[in-house]
Amino acid sequence: MAETIPAHLPGTKPASATIVLAGATGALGRLIGQYLLQRGATVRALIRPGSGVKPEAAALRNQGATVLEVDFNNEAALTEACAGAACVVSALSGLHDVIVDTQTHLLQAAVAAGVPRFIPSDYSIDYTKLPEGSNRNLDLRREFSRNLDKAPIQATSVLNGMFTDLLTGQAPVVLFGLKRVAYWGDAYQPMDFTTTANTAEFTAAAALDPTTPRYLRVAGEVASMQGLQQAASAATGEKFKLFRIGGLGAFGNVIKLTKALMPASDDVFPPWQGMQYLHNMFTGLPKLAPLDNNRYPEIHWTSVREVLATKK
Repeated sequence: MAETIPAHLPGTKPASATIVLAGATGALGRLIGQYLLQRGATVRALIRPGSGVKPEAAALRNQGATVLEVDFNNEAALTEACAGAACVVSALSGLHDVIVDTQTHLLQAAVAAGVPRFIPSDYSIDYTKLPEGSNRNLDLRREFSRNLDKAPIQATSVLNGMFTDLLTGQAPVVLFGLKRVAYWGDAYQPMDFTTTANTAEFTAAAALDPTTPRYLRVAGEVASMQGLQQAASAATGEKFKLFRIGGLGAFGNVIKLTKALMPASDDVFPPWQGMQYLHNMFTGLPKLAPLDNNRYPEIHWTSVREVLATKK
């Protein structure tokens, strides 16, 4: 956990600013809440009815957040929950019913309550540069962004590439057992990686900064597959090699086949969704530029090597 930092940083709101946080019991949301509290913000965490007994909610209370159980379909209750906030931050996770429908309810409540700023649950590669249909989950964020851009509120999206933490397990790229870094396409294509903690810390700083633009782009490290190979070798003391599986066209066909063979489900991250995300990154289209890492200079950015070194 990062050190507590002064609340009165250049361009930030005073320590007493109230931030409404939706999705506060998720992995990213909890960290955003913690970093907001470290910066002296008043955090009002919105959770669904019945979720107050969860240990994640108890942890938020113990850290100093106010936890409110709110029906996100109740416009009056949601508007009241947003009243007096300097910014509404969404860390909600889900499919269309959450990313588009629930976030739209939250957005409407923020506008009705007179909240000046809104940060949506984007936290991704730059979906604005991708063609429609190339990534289901990012298409949902694009759909919500159209609603957001029409609303009379200042919006800021935080784009961070891939969560670096996924490289130690969920993303089948660094194969520790085989000492290989597997990829499709070009081994030298630059890509963006940012830890969940760094993303949360930057989002907390942005929530308290009234001068943020429509998009903020950060990367804990910009690395190619060759860079990941070098980082894995340095982190483990073992020699990793590159393993090119095939071209991007072949990868696209594998994604289509995987999706066709899998039964329909409400899974937010089925295997083919992760494949779509990697395919997007390998193309280079959603590469983040320019980067805003220096906007809050107190943040220490965690490298890929540091993350891979935690793999036991």
